[in-house]
Amino acid sequence: MHDSSKLSSPQAILRAVARVLENNSIAALATLVEAESNVGAKLLVDERDERTGSLSDSVLDDAVATFTKTFLQSRAGARTFKLEEIIGQQERALGSLETDARILFERIEPEPRLIICGAGHVGASLARLARFIGYRTTLIDDRADFVARERFPDEEIELIAASNWADALREKIGAGRGVSVAVVTRGHNEDEECMRAVMAARPDYVGLIGSKRRTNIVLERLHDAGFDEERLREVRAPVGLDIGAVSPQEVALSILAEIVAERRGGSGRPLSDWRRT
Repeated sequence: MHDSSKLSSPQAILRAVARVLENNSIAALATLVEAESNVGAKLLVDERDERTGSLSDSVLDDAVATFTKTFLQSRAGARTFKLEEIIGQQERALGSLETDARILFERIEPEPRLIICGAGHVGASLARLARFIGYRTTLIDDRADFVARERFPDEEIELIAASNWADALREKIGAGRGVSVAVVTRGHNEDEECMRAVMAARPDYVGLIGSKRRTNIVLERLHDAGFDEERLREVRAPVGLDIGAVSPQEVALSILAEIVAERRGGSGRPLSDWRRT
């Protein structure tokens, strides 16, 4: 076992977390929560396998760093594992490590962001709902009166009156990590202009509102313009889950439900399905 005095300080862990967030990256923070010694020891492992801290044993650190990839792929926010679950079938010399020790994994990533193109009834409802559940929300429209602050008293909703859709989107999407974009404009031309910029920026999620016919027209134009066919197939079009939505607020709910399901790895199936199988 390492001397606990040599473990990284809380300040070092905090600085590492800040770097992850500033770089729009992702990491897992592992904390030893149940063991014979060194409870509270922490190890942060980012997506490039760079480590800060230690769980008090080099074998344990290696096992946790390897397991971090599996945890991050699961999209869980936090979960506790026994050491025997983490080691699995790996051929490692456990030495004095206790296989019933428990380690808490926590996902470290920037707060989720939602960028909405179009501030009509659906876009406005989506912005309010997304902000309510904790998304950093940006609402963009080329009509200044549609994104006037008096319509959205919540100053946590960022409002942009865009003279050019493409420029506004490129600036706000940035590298695309942790970003969802919902295109809910008023017509084909605006949809296409937004989608060209969005597809070039490659955010994590892209949804396009409209009927099958309307969305197919836009996607076919993008295909003809040379956009990657595989990437176009990933576009959620028509956007949203089928909940029978009719009102703008219900449509907004169906869109946000799909965004959350994509982010969290949900299936969108009824939770009660297990009763029927």
